[in-house]
Amino acid sequence: MKPVIVYSRDGCHLCEDMLEQLHELQQTGNLHDHPIKVYDIDCDPVLLKRFNTRVPVLEFNGEFICEYFLDQATLLERLAKAD
Repeated sequence: MKPVIVYSRDGCHLCEDMLEQLHELQQTGNLHDHPIKVYDIDCDPVLLKRFNTRVPVLEFNGEFICEYFLDQATLLERLAKAD
């Protein structure tokens, strides 16, 4: 299964909120067994330059789904199309 990717940084409350919501979706089975991969942008200069203050950013299957806040409807729609 392709991962759901979150670009984030430590200490970011929006990042924590999005990850919490994604873990809830994972527990209810709505992520269809797609793993969640988290990339800390502060650990990679390329990602830091690319995203800087635009975190969290959610990506799936090479497509940016949302940033700052989880767009659950769009994410679930993209996951359904991928399965």
